Amino acid sequence: MYYQFKIKNFIDCFNRLSNLLPLSLLLTLSILFSTGGFLHAQSLDIPTSKYGISFGNSKNFDGLRLNFQDKEVEKINGINFTIWKAKSNDDAVVNGISLGLVMPGAGYLSGIQIGGVGVSAKKEIKGITFGLLGAGAGESISGISIGGLGIGSGGDMSGIAIGGFGAGCGGNLTGIAIGGFGVGCGGNVKGVVIGGFGAGCGGNITGIALGGFGAGAGGNITGLTFGIFGAGCGGNMTGINIGGFGVGCGGELKGITIGGLGAGAPIVKGLTIAGIAAGGQEVKGITIALGMIKVGNEGNLKGFSASAFNQIKGKQTGVSLGIVNYARQLNGFQFGLINYVRDNPKYLRILPILNFHFD
Repeated sequence: MYYQFKIKNFIDCFNRLSNLLPLSLLLTLSILFSTGGFLHAQSLDIPTSKYGISFGNSKNFDGLRLNFQDKEVEKINGINFTIWKAKSNDDAVVNGISLGLVMPGAGYLSGIQIGGVGVSAKKEIKGITFGLLGAGAGESISGISIGGLGIGSGGDMSGIAIGGFGAGCGGNLTGIAIGGFGVGCGGNVKGVVIGGFGAGCGGNITGIALGGFGAGAGGNITGLTFGIFGAGCGGNMTGINIGGFGVGCGGELKGITIGGLGAGAPIVKGLTIAGIAAGGQEVKGITIALGMIKVGNEGNLKGFSASAFNQIKGKQTGVSLGIVNYARQLNGFQFGLINYVRDNPKYLRILPILNFHFD
């Protein structure tokens, strides 16, 4: 009953004022009171200092609030309209709709935030946020965030983030992030990241990573990864991995891998296709390269390999097809013009068309 009474009073007061006072006068009143230019008052509040309509720098208020510049505000619930950038407002909590000709700002912003220049929160932004140039928070951003130039957070970011130039955060990124130039985070990515030039993170990526030039992670990547120039990570890559020039990782490359020039990792599993070269220390599955497939000393290739030159300096188990095939040890077949199996008897080591050996 108490809140119903407050809402009813607020609506009644707002209807009366809107009929009596033009918008220009309402804004003038908010400027006078917020700058201390009218009887040195902090704010003019109707019908009470707690709820209704407030003109000026009220500290705690529910309802419609109009102010020139927020300063040392505590908590606002409702519609908060400001003209200038907030000052000393790092601990303020604003719930509802925050509108600013320049930049609405507080410690915590929750609801709908729209800034003519940008939107700023010392700690947290939640909800739908739009800044003509950008939006940022010191700790976290969640919801739908759009910035003409960029979106950024010192901590985590979740939801949908779109930045004309870039989107990024210092923590984890969860959801969809799109940046005209790039998208990145210092932690992990779960979701979809798309960067015109690049997309990446310092931790792991789980989902889809698309980079105009490249896509990569300091840790593992699981999902779909595409980079016009290249795709790679410091750990394992699992899923569909495509790089215009190359694909590679420091651990295990597993799934479907396509590298315009090359593809490789210490461990390669699945279907691997490269324009020039592919290889690793442990290769398993189907491996195809126009120029060369290489397995290092004491390594293993299991499955099918097709290339102009198949160079297996370890053990090959399966079938290789090429112009020249070389294997130190073989448990399977070689098909090509020249086929060399070092562990065969001398008279069977080099053969045309077909060579074979079985353990």
